[in-house]
Amino acid sequence: MLCIATFFISTVLTELLGSHATIAQLKSLIVSPGLWIMIPAMAATGGSGMFLGKSRKGRLADQKKKRMPIIAANGLLVLVPCALALNHWAAAGAFDAAFYVVQCVELIAGAVNFSLMVLNARDGLRMAGRSRVAPLANSKIA
Repeated sequence: MLCIATFFISTVLTELLGSHATIAQLKSLIVSPGLWIMIPAMAATGGSGMFLGKSRKGRLADQKKKRMPIIAANGLLVLVPCALALNHWAAAGAFDAAFYVVQCVELIAGAVNFSLMVLNARDGLRMAGRSRVAPLANSKIA
């Protein structure tokens, strides 16, 4: 989650406040070392989650198991190719409409992945008994 949040926030700030050279430098850093950190971290997180949750049953475990393939596919099929393409275009100075369309796709996919990861973390804490659902307010009228 930290990698996705860092990539997202740094991208938004750099796009809003940075020069083309700064954007190109950020895109390069996201690819290397960024992807070299994020991909193993996501694989380890997904693998450990599947290992720990393989014997778990129930609604929360099922929801987490349904989210994981979406997170993985989004990361490998959308986020990584977007990062590579944006890095290539930024290095070439090609800040055209295609660059910004792919940049928007990457930001949306990153926000989706981050949201799904937050939901998985929340449900994991609930399953471990470290977080409880907030009690409903008493609806009786005095």
